[in-house]
Amino acid sequence: MAKAVYVAEEVRVPEGVEVSIDGLKVTVKGPKGELTRDFSHARNIVIRLDEDEEGKKVVVEAYFANRRVKALVGTIAAHIENMITGVTKGFRYKLKIVYSHFPVTVKVQGDKVVIENFLGEKAPRIAKIMPGVTVKVQKDDVIVEGIDIEAVGQTAANIEQATKVKDKDRRVFIDGIYIYEKGVAE
Repeated sequence: MAKAVYVAEEVRVPEGVEVSIDGLKVTVKGPKGELTRDFSHARNIVIRLDEDEEGKKVVVEAYFANRRVKALVGTIAAHIENMITGVTKGFRYKLKIVYSHFPVTVKVQGDKVVIENFLGEKAPRIAKIMPGVTVKVQKDDVIVEGIDIEAVGQTAANIEQATKVKDKDRRVFIDGIYIYEKGVAE
């Protein structure tokens, strides 16, 4: 397979966002907070800050890239874009509490979500909340918000996994907490 001589992806930096790059460590500061990510695992890739007439941009580039490195360039650019979106708008996942017979009670206690009376179980089920994420319970909705898309997504997944029905027919026992909306918080 032929190698590409030069591969680059650009990510625009909006007004009010400050990006600093130290080698392969990228820090993004914005109105909602600060995110830092280390891309030192990505060999042969250069991340730099450029400025042109349209404003600042982050350039992720690689020379003589094979297929894997090309993919990595796009992935790192997408991560940086998500970091910028996170510090400007934030991310929100919405989950729906579904139950048919036993009314499920969901409470937030510190860094845990406690799910009680799930399928009539006596022991509560517990889901971990990742650092930097806020969880709110409103009637039959659980709203997970934060600036780091991975932490928000992992928290939502933890809540969904905590209510996974085992050893029963999933077509009959539909109880659980399910993600129904993912997006930008604004």
